[in-house]
Amino acid sequence: MHYQNDGFKPETIESLKQELQSIGKEYKIMPSEDNSDEFYHFRFIGLYENKEVIYDAALYTLRLHHASEIYELAEHKAAQKFPNFKGIHYEEDENGNLKPLSSDEEEIGWFMTEMIMDLEEEEAVKVQEFIDIDTHHEFGIGLDAALNVEYIDEKTIRKFVKEFNEDTIQLDETLYAFQSEEEDIEGE
Repeated sequence: MHYQNDGFKPETIESLKQELQSIGKEYKIMPSEDNSDEFYHFRFIGLYENKEVIYDAALYTLRLHHASEIYELAEHKAAQKFPNFKGIHYEEDENGNLKPLSSDEEEIGWFMTEMIMDLEEEEAVKVQEFIDIDTHHEFGIGLDAALNVEYIDEKTIRKFVKEFNEDTIQLDETLYAFQSEEEDIEGE
């Protein structure tokens, strides 16, 4: 039988089921340096078209989603203003310290910081809770979701998986805008 990818194969699903049973959870956190109190990458088993499948999920806070959208918009504006803009790339020296940016990168960085602050102040970007499903994902079905919670923890993930599988998630349709916290700006 032909499967879209390994996340649809019964033997892969069964293997994850056994692993989940052995750890006593409904999901498996995937190792990632991106995992934090605002973002987690994990997998769980759910139904798709009445068949079991593995969902490859990314769950993040609405605040992180907002910051990402603001940053993308600031990058776009920087690309419009600076024709040679290819993104700001931080490099480390042999001791693991960040090398200084070139003067062009520094100018672009200051411009982007200003843009971010302006966009936040104007509340130019508003976001709401969402769940996006990607049926053409490389493993199983991709699932991106942002929730209006202070942080993502095991309790949040457990509740999300349960409500997703029971089809009882109630997404908040309110549009939100966030401000960077002062300490974040001073700390950079």
